[in-house]
Amino acid sequence: QVRLVESGGGLVQAGDSLNLSCAASGRTFGSSVVGWFRQPPGKEREFVSAINYNGGRIYYADSVKGRFNISRDNAKNLVYLQMNSLKPEDTAVYSCAVARYGTTSYETRDEYSVWGQGTQVTVSS
Repeated sequence: QVRLVESGGGLVQAGDSLNLSCAASGRTFGSSVVGWFRQPPGKEREFVSAINYNGGRIYYADSVKGRFNISRDNAKNLVYLQMNSLKPEDTAVYSCAVARYGTTSYETRDEYSVWGQGTQVTVSS
């Protein structure tokens, strides 16, 4: 079973950048789709971005398109989420997750079977 640990969150000001990392241990996730989700205070968890096994397919929520970039380094078992031009509405707990094999619904939470514990991102205005 793969285990995921996120890091890189913090408190920043609007317009700043953060680079989140998702590290896998236990087994490689090099053949899996990995997604980032976030849960703002008092709201449901929502899709942010996903990347397929080799980075050839990438998906973003409309709210982050043009500001966030997802990438992966399978040799290091890492997936990154570079977040630029951060806004107060980006404040949330960010979690990475591994999708079930064969899924094509990258934006659907239920398609992801393994989740990290999350990292807090707070953007002040």
